Amino acid sequence: MKVFGLAGYSGAGKTTLLEALIPRFVGRRLKVSLIKHAHHHFDIDHPGKDSFRLREAGCSEVLLMSDQRWVLMHELRGAPEPSLDEQLARFSDCDLVLVEGFKHVAIPKLVVHRVALGKPLIQASMVETLVGVATDEVDILGRETDLPVLSLNDHDAIFEFILRHEGLQ
Repeated sequence: MKVFGLAGYSGAGKTTLLEALIPRFVGRRLKVSLIKHAHHHFDIDHPGKDSFRLREAGCSEVLLMSDQRWVLMHELRGAPEPSLDEQLARFSDCDLVLVEGFKHVAIPKLVVHRVALGKPLIQASMVETLVGVATDEVDILGRETDLPVLSLNDHDAIFEFILRHEGLQ
């Protein structure tokens, strides 16, 4: 399976861009999966629910399932965070895994950059696997990098860029 990432600062629009891209991949009959890296404590379960109570009681893993979906929650309980490769191995077969975050992991990735955030552009010298930049200020950033620069609002161009890069046309 192919793996392609989006990296950028919080608030740059990575998730919004993914929401626009995923239906395009699916429309091409590609099976797509996603890994999102969170840099802080998160919980998909809610206090008071049975699964939350049982996990809090000490279960290492809790699997919830219905006729619509299933989810496996795994508590690290002090163990190190698994690598991206370890997590990719857990996926069912698919055509493309999109990765949000994991900025320093060696996978091809597009930087999502919003000038208004006032943050510096993540440069290829910082992350050698960058293959392009999607930004709201193409004219400004086009002078700051040798990478291909795409308009953050041109979802079709970004979609085609990823297809070409991953050989999925």
